Formats: sequence, C-alpha cells, structure tokens
Amino acid sequence: MKTSSPSTLALVLFYLCNIFYLEAFNGGFSVEMIHRDSSRSPFFSPTETQFQRVANAVHRSINRANHLNQSFVSPNSPETTVISALGEYLISYSVGTPSLQVFGILDTGSDIIWLQCQPCKKCYEQTTPIFDSSKSQTYKTLPCPSNTCQSVQGTFCSSRKHCLYSIHYVDGSQSLGDLSVETLTLGSTNGSPVQFPGTVIGCGRYNAIGIEEKNSGIVGLGRGPMSLITQLSPSTGGKFSYCLVPGLSTASSKLNFGNAAVVSGRGTVSTPLFSKNGLVFYFLTLEAFSVGRNRIEFGSPGSGGKGNIIIDSGTTLTALPNGVYSKLEAAVAKTVILQRVRDPNQVLGLCYKVTPDKLDASVPVITAHFSGADVTLNAINTFVQVADDVVCFAFQPTETGAVFGNLAQQNLLVGYDLQMNTVSFKHTDCTKQ
Repeated sequence: MKTSSPSTLALVLFYLCNIFYLEAFNGGFSVEMIHRDSSRSPFFSPTETQFQRVANAVHRSINRANHLNQSFVSPNSPETTVISALGEYLISYSVGTPSLQVFGILDTGSDIIWLQCQPCKKCYEQTTPIFDSSKSQTYKTLPCPSNTCQSVQGTFCSSRKHCLYSIHYVDGSQSLGDLSVETLTLGSTNGSPVQFPGTVIGCGRYNAIGIEEKNSGIVGLGRGPMSLITQLSPSTGGKFSYCLVPGLSTASSKLNFGNAAVVSGRGTVSTPLFSKNGLVFYFLTLEAFSVGRNRIEFGSPGSGGKGNIIIDSGTTLTALPNGVYSKLEAAVAKTVILQRVRDPNQVLGLCYKVTPDKLDASVPVITAHFSGADVTLNAINTFVQVADDVVCFAFQPTETGAVFGNLAQQNLLVGYDLQMNTVSFKHTDCTKQ
C-alpha cells in the first residue's frame, strides 16, 4: 500500500487547520490596510508635506506601471514578472510561536510571503525586531524534494537539502533564504485574531529593499501558488476584497477575506477576471472610456482583446497606451472650463487651478467600460491634488500595456472571486466600512 509523503501530510494538515480556524470565525474576516503615508506606517516621514507625499507616490506609480507593462512585452522573463518591492499599502501581522508582530508590503505583483529572519547573513534595518526562526516552536524548513518547493519559481536546494528561494525585483530589491512553514496570525478588525498554522513563507537570510529599508518584507497577493490569497483559498473560497479610502481620510482601508469579501447588492457590477502567460497579475478587459457622450475605444471595436489591463492596488495612477491616453485627455480638457496650469512637479500632463471643494462640480464623470461592467469614476478617482490650488489628471501614458490604479479604485468596494474568475465593483463610502 502506498503511503503519503511527509510533505503531502503537511499540506493536508495545513488545509484542515485553515478550514477549522476560518469556520470558527464564521466564514470571513477583515484586516486593516495601512497606507504607506499613514502615521502608523514604518515609511511615515513627519517632515514631508502632504504634497511631497503625493509627488513621491506619483513617481513610484510611474516606475511601477512601467515595470508592470514590461510583462506585456516579455512575459517569460523572470526579471520583468517580479515588479517592485515598494507598494502603497502594508499589513501588520504576527509570525511564529511565540508570535512577533511585523509589517509586510501588500503586493499583487508577487506570489510569495517573505520576511527577514534571524540568524541573518545580510538584513537591513527595520522598525520592528527581526523574526528569529530558531526561537519559534512552529517553524519548520521544507525539504527540497517536496511538491511545495518545486511549485515556487526560483527555488533550489541547499547543501543540507533544504528548499531555498531567491526572488529579485526590478527595483534592485531581493530576498534569499529558506522556504518554510510557520504560523501566521492576522489581527482582524473585530478584535479577534485569526491564526493560520502551516503557512508557507520565505524566511529571508539575505535581503535588500531599494532605498527605503524599514518594512519587514512582502506579502504577496498575486495569483501564484504560494501567495497569501492562494494559500488561504481553501478556507476563504478564493474570495477577497478591499475598500480604499480617499487619500486625505483619517479612516483605514479594509482587506476582507471569505464571506466578508462578498460584493453584492444594488449597484454591484462584475467583469471577468483573466490570467495571462502564467503571470501572477490580475487582468481585466477594458473596452472603452466615456466622457459624456464621447466614447474612447480602448482598442479596435470588436477586436476581442481579452485581459488587456492589469488592476493593481500598488500603483497610484491609471496607465494607458499613448493613443488612448491622448484621446481621453483631449476629451476631458474639452469639457473642463478652468484655468490650465503646469504641474509644479513637471510630471502630469493635464492640470488646473481649482480649490478641492469645487473640483466635483468642475470636472466630468468618466465611465470605464469593462466587459459587462460600467464603472463610473468621480473626481476623487480621476484627479489628484498636487498643490494648494492645483489638481492634475491622475492618468499617465505608457508605451505598452495598461494599469487600473488605486486612485481610480477609491470609494469602490472591489471584490475578487478566484473560483468564479470575476472582479466586482460597488460604489461605497469606504470610510464607513
């Protein structure tokens, strides 16, 4: 009789434990998303002004969108499919037994959860203590022959036959270490923490993160086999959603799982979700934009280009191919009767002199026509304040590809159902979620 391998038994136990914990939690939970510019973020700089933070976000967005769009050109290049370690939102979670609280950047462009670990050959300074795996009762490295090890891109064997992972980002960040299993604890917004034993993580022994070395690592939210979303899928039904509060709000955004992530009711629209070329990103099909009665086709009418835009919470601006962007900008400019000015940061192309309290009445509603779902975008979705009395169109042109960014998603409840392969949108006051 054939017996199960230790790695198979570990996976079964992992799934059973996750199902048990989430059923005990009545089928769903929500956690807090921390914007990188929040005073609670390890990236927060009290000396920066509001508009310096906006300018920094715009520059990060342009870099990230350019890297994301390289995947359209070179989908099989590993250096272009792992995008950037510098996202816009973080999550606080605990790891190990006894548990240690850490911060991780939420990244829909990554398919692994990794954090810095002691003993460490090269670790950067972070705001929380570095996790010491030798002191955790629930930490265990994975053997090289295991199915889990073989399912993660960039793994190889150590001299001790442990599974090692190596991940490199196009911004120069990197992490190398042991692929392991450990208990993760997520602090839910109702005060009851949710524990997930046997979660596969990367325990980084050699790490570098760009120029801002403060967070603990990355929490991958992509479609890869070892992302947080995929690993929780047996117990959450492959459902997650988020509601991004407007930039100046003091309220927190929420990341929801399982039954708590279902988007339904009046005003909900849904569009098919696509995978492409084995990439971990979330692709939607955008057919056109409308500004009043002026419809700007995203591609040739009837061309049937499925999965032509990435939806990404880690990119601030919405990026469009040059031709589409030019037509959309012209359509917006034609309807806005305000004084044109230059972007003080010399980055964005369409800017106006206006006070924020008059913005809603001064700019048009833009409709994004996704396949089967029309999503109306208001002023907070389409313009960003860059100075006291200057706002700019929050879209950018790119050479190739397209990204639906997080400004366009503010005050929308955005739900992903990876079993039904749909993304749903519902206009919501996210400050009240």
